[in-house]
Amino acid sequence: MVDQARMTDRRTKFLSISILMVAEIAAMSLWFMSAAILPEMLQEAVISPARQAALSSAVQAGFVAGALLSAVFGLPDRLDPRLLFAGSAAIAAAANASLLVATPGGDLSIVARFVTGAMLAGVYPVGLKITVGWGRDDRGFLVGMLVGALTFGSAAPHLLALAGGADWQISVAIASLLAAAGGFLCLFARLGPFHARAGQFDIRTVTEAWTNRKVRLAYAGYLGHMWELYAMWAWIGVALTASFAVYLQEGAAVMLARIGAFGAIAAGGVACIAGGAFADRIGKENIAILAMAISGGAAITMAFVFGGPVWLVLLVALVWGAAILPDSAQFSALVADHAPPEKAGSLMTFQTALGFSLTFFTVQATPLAVEAIGWPGVFALMAAGPALGGLAMWRLKRMTSA
Repeated sequence: MVDQARMTDRRTKFLSISILMVAEIAAMSLWFMSAAILPEMLQEAVISPARQAALSSAVQAGFVAGALLSAVFGLPDRLDPRLLFAGSAAIAAAANASLLVATPGGDLSIVARFVTGAMLAGVYPVGLKITVGWGRDDRGFLVGMLVGALTFGSAAPHLLALAGGADWQISVAIASLLAAAGGFLCLFARLGPFHARAGQFDIRTVTEAWTNRKVRLAYAGYLGHMWELYAMWAWIGVALTASFAVYLQEGAAVMLARIGAFGAIAAGGVACIAGGAFADRIGKENIAILAMAISGGAAITMAFVFGGPVWLVLLVALVWGAAILPDSAQFSALVADHAPPEKAGSLMTFQTALGFSLTFFTVQATPLAVEAIGWPGVFALMAAGPALGGLAMWRLKRMTSA
């Protein structure tokens, strides 16, 4: 009877995590939609470089605002996270669909992207809250799986842009339907045995990020990681197009860059799951240090090979994309490990709020920096983040070992 009960629990855990991963992929397909369809939008309307950047950075700004409110009020820890996930995904889908009637690059479209980001703050961090409730000894692997799903969802717009072809409205409509369906699907997930719920609102919850040194170091590592991650994700397609255009015609360069961008981002999802499988055995800090060392090195390498042979640039982009993500899951898992269980959801949400505050600057500043110092210089600057993040993880490792 005991063995049968354990098998039932494992099946429930596997089914719930699988449902959550599919829901995450579907909902997060909204994130880079404007960047993926930008070439087609530019054929219909004149959009200034500042507004092009705003379409992407508005998502980050919205996410930060939503995550801060969610963390301060403790929503992931006080509410049923499945309902919060579903409602947020539905509103995000509606906001994304409004791009179909808004002027490309206009004020309404930028506001719609802001609302989309704010609602996705009720998707990704809330998914983390549900996930950490399903395990302790295998938490690194479980969070790695969810962040891998997030990555596949973030890469999806590049494929949806290919599916829509010249008609970007088709891509937007498909992404909105997927996000709404993902929110509905999350309602069928179960909460795990380690799920902890906060009893009441406590404004002091987020102060744990400063008073708990281990949590503080996990935050520091995450900020170094985020300095690099979303600037790379948001603009790698544009950068690859510029590099490939040295050897290829414009149309071929754009198509190959989209495939390369999807491959680079998706490679991170695969590596994130693989890294999670080893994190619980060799240490979450070690996985984070290794990933940041490789991703920082790949960023420097990309600075040297940019504009070179297409196959070489594509290869470096894929390696960079694979290495840039496995540490992300471990930062969240480390916060959950070192925080009180009833505060973990809010602290992970606050962690993402700080990280995406940083990405608002990096995503917005990237095209301006490219004009000033070119893509090679920008890639070199991106490497500073993982260098500092790796140092924070080394300090956390020493503290944990002691």
